Amino acid sequence: MKAFDGPHVENFVDIRDVRKVYSRRQSSVEALARVSLQVRRGEFVSLLGPSGCGKSTLLMIIGGLVAPTAGEIHIEGTLVREAQTDLGIVFQEPVLLDWRTSIENVMIQVEARRLDRKVYLPRARQLLTSVGLEDFQDKYPFELSGGMRQRVSICRALVHRPRLLLMDEPFGALDALTRDQMNFDLQRMWMLDPITVLLVTHSISEAVFVSDRIVVMSPRPGTVDTIVEVDLPRPRGLDTQETPEFSRYVRDIKQRFAIHGVIRG
Repeated sequence: MKAFDGPHVENFVDIRDVRKVYSRRQSSVEALARVSLQVRRGEFVSLLGPSGCGKSTLLMIIGGLVAPTAGEIHIEGTLVREAQTDLGIVFQEPVLLDWRTSIENVMIQVEARRLDRKVYLPRARQLLTSVGLEDFQDKYPFELSGGMRQRVSICRALVHRPRLLLMDEPFGALDALTRDQMNFDLQRMWMLDPITVLLVTHSISEAVFVSDRIVVMSPRPGTVDTIVEVDLPRPRGLDTQETPEFSRYVRDIKQRFAIHGVIRG
């Protein structure tokens, strides 16, 4: 596993003609077809597309967890050849250890990296407090709601101060109200510490609400269909979602999916 050690570059993540084919004995599936994309340092970018278009695959390739069939990815100027260490990952499920409390689940990241516990414990507590879990730090996963468990997983991904955060549909299993609150929480945390974020989502409104740019992907094999620059002031609140500008972004993206037959009727 490797940490980022390249020179300071404006394009923090540089994806160059990445292709991914999953092959079996008698068949193969092309998940990604020549994806190229540049993500700037400190930018919040969403990968938005239909199921099966390779969004999660691309995220795992960026993290060095899956090898591309062709093409290259550079992070901070360094070619990704193996699993990267200087990042945080939030998966679709929280993946918490049942026998550890919220604070101890967050501190797993610190222990695994052999960091100074005394230095990072206050940060872990501060992160949990920032997402409304100040009274649940000593609770076990079975005592938490689904949204609470996912908040713990986000804190765990951020506790070591990564420069890159990868999020794979982290709020997909949550109810609509909890999902909205998670978007508010995520935006607030990011604005306080604006690291580079790549979020995989199926939700158009979620992508518009949290992103600086939205990468709209085509159906499989996935490639970049269009990139939408979201010019909405921050912080974004409930009133933002009621503006004509917000509705226009949602409508325009839906029209792109309609062209590809993803949305019909």
